[in-house]
Amino acid sequence: MAKEPMLKFVSVGRDMPEKRTADARKEDFGEIYAEFSKQKAEEQASRCSQCGVPYCQTHCPLHNNIPDWLRLTASGRLKEAYEMSQETNTFPEICGRICPQDRLCEGNCVIEQSGHGTVTIGSVEKYITDTAFDEGWVAPIAPTHERAESVGIIGSGPGGLAAADRLRRQGIQVTVYERSDRAGGLMMYGIPSFKLEKDIVLRRVKQLEDGGVTIVLNCNVGTDISFDDLRAKHDAVLIATGVYKSRDLQGPGSGSKGIVRALDYLTASNKVGFGDKVAEFESGELNAEGKKVVVIGGGDTAMDCVRTAIRQGATSVKCLYRRDRANMPGSQRETQNAEEEGVEFVWLSAPNGFAGDPVSGVMVQKMRLGAPDASGRQSPELIEGADYVEEADLVVKALGFEPEELPKLWGTDGLEVTRWGTVLADFKTHVTSLAGVYACGDIQRGASLVVWAIRDGREAADAILDQVNAAAAVAAE
Repeated sequence: MAKEPMLKFVSVGRDMPEKRTADARKEDFGEIYAEFSKQKAEEQASRCSQCGVPYCQTHCPLHNNIPDWLRLTASGRLKEAYEMSQETNTFPEICGRICPQDRLCEGNCVIEQSGHGTVTIGSVEKYITDTAFDEGWVAPIAPTHERAESVGIIGSGPGGLAAADRLRRQGIQVTVYERSDRAGGLMMYGIPSFKLEKDIVLRRVKQLEDGGVTIVLNCNVGTDISFDDLRAKHDAVLIATGVYKSRDLQGPGSGSKGIVRALDYLTASNKVGFGDKVAEFESGELNAEGKKVVVIGGGDTAMDCVRTAIRQGATSVKCLYRRDRANMPGSQRETQNAEEEGVEFVWLSAPNGFAGDPVSGVMVQKMRLGAPDASGRQSPELIEGADYVEEADLVVKALGFEPEELPKLWGTDGLEVTRWGTVLADFKTHVTSLAGVYACGDIQRGASLVVWAIRDGREAADAILDQVNAAAAVAAE
């Protein structure tokens, strides 16, 4: 049996459709891999072929030493396996849950490529780290000596927290500024609990706070504190805000009631799970119960929305995507999970407008795939005369995220951005155009994966350490 979580996270809505298996339902309600025993972990780990070219490792953004900690796991040396995993990954138990392993390590497993089924790397990674917490193997953050230098981190998502962990372990005084009421960024409010239990995130936040990291909540840079004041207060500043501006849809009826942003929808569901009162959920505005739901988009956020709608008791859930299944950007594993749960995918379909106010339907244009675009993906083309209306009581726009205009929001000059609006920074040192200011994660690279944000945060922390060490050396001369 799975242990009781530190925080009881309440599931919202009805049970899953009967065609879902009992094991799958356990996964849905925060008991991910509850049956993944030590024996199963060792069995899976022992399947690793220890190949000469570890494609699993090279395709991991963190370049985790996967074959070696799998070998340790297969030998029953779980503590050593955890310690090796932790060396390169600040949050292995989180990556084990939400990384798209089918596109990264597991998808490039030699055994998978040979047709014998991948080693379930993600589940082993999650298991050994959860075991480490249960057994007390996870050492507290305890710097050997304190330093006077301080770093301010804007944003408490995976990049910001990874940097905070790395800096604090070196004795740096770290303050994280978070505009939301809970730390964790999109891990807290943008990812559903059936994929990432919130007590798992809170456990890491508590570890950081217990280790001396100060986290200031409900602090909006540019309003509650100026960016210039932050720079004056700290020896270095790391921008790790993520990207939260939702891409929008135009067309007739786009402003109708009942058309909502994916982030608003997911945040409301997660807040209700915490027991918070959310007026928009209680009014039905951000609640799918009893409604025909249409989600527009083909990424992982769209998959989170359709699966959340199923759990809330929607009468039907459809996902519109303008390309076909092979060309969708989201995880194929997530798509399969959604289909098993009763979601209907309407491929090669794009919205052209909305009927009714409140919304009663999505005007759909049927598409076909034409010549490849600049990225190599086939571009969708309109099929004339194939329009129709897809009935809907709730429409969720899951079209991806863009960066906010930080220089304008923060009233600061000299912070250069790219033509996409992301902060311009070196991709190795993460140095921006402002002295002592760094950037990492989605606000630098654009909307991406948690694992990339962790890598960026670790790299940025190392660059900041180089800066403060160099300054200290000069001061000591």
